[in-house]
Amino acid sequence: MALRAALRHKCGLSAVLTQLAVGTSHGRVSMPLLLSQQRNRSTASRVSVHFDQSTGVAVMYMQSPPVNSLSLDFLTEFCISVEKLEMDKGCRGLIITSNQPKVFSAGLDIMEMYGKTPERCGEFWKAVQEMWLKLYGSNMVIISAINGSSPAGGCLMALTSDYRIMADNPRYNIGLNETQLGIVAPFWFKDTMVNTVGHRSAELSLELGLLYSPSEALKIGLVDQLVPEDQVLTTALQIMTKWLAIPDHARQITKSTMRKPTIDKLMSSREADVQNFVSFITRDSIQKSLRMYLEMLKKRKA
Repeated sequence: MALRAALRHKCGLSAVLTQLAVGTSHGRVSMPLLLSQQRNRSTASRVSVHFDQSTGVAVMYMQSPPVNSLSLDFLTEFCISVEKLEMDKGCRGLIITSNQPKVFSAGLDIMEMYGKTPERCGEFWKAVQEMWLKLYGSNMVIISAINGSSPAGGCLMALTSDYRIMADNPRYNIGLNETQLGIVAPFWFKDTMVNTVGHRSAELSLELGLLYSPSEALKIGLVDQLVPEDQVLTTALQIMTKWLAIPDHARQITKSTMRKPTIDKLMSSREADVQNFVSFITRDSIQKSLRMYLEMLKKRKA
């Protein structure tokens, strides 16, 4: 689906990218887990975790077709998986990547916000918050192996990592592009972006809703390293060994010092943030835009 079609309908949600495996670039509009073993989840699972006890590193594969959209079910399973790894003292590092071709994650699931009760919308937004809190505040070293496009909520997930490696493919993009869709990124999206790329780059990115190509993302510090597409995961595993060479306690305390103010800011206003989201998403005008967008998708599939 062309992004300009979404813009024409002014859906006003980062979630319109749920069905997009590829987007546009800057300059254009553009469980229970058995942690004692390496193990695949069932084919019905939205998340597959491989944990290697000998290295203390887990690899989490997002596998929710077609584009790893962040639905309530996905977020619930994802958060449970992260929590179980966090509780296992043998797990020191987590690499997050995708099993879906050409996409890391296309962002929030539009179907979680259309025609749902305020209670359901609130439950969904709490799950989005929980995903961010568990990743951004994790004691584990987290590396995102970004092997496809990662707009909106997918970009937020990547931003929570300690290190981001992206496939050097100009067809892929990454960014918080909410304003292109008529809405404002929540303050904790904004703060995470500022903490990563600095105030001025974040201001330009957020106001213009920019999606960056891999080379552009590297230039502003949105990602840390570019590698050929077939080397994203192997490079992440190599980089992880450097991070794990640092004593855990020193690294964890330093990470907490850097990130705790941002985490505390959301924790102190979490319920208000949920209410703001619910108030916005349940407006008649927004629901109408969502309906128009879904009807457009049906016509495209017909």
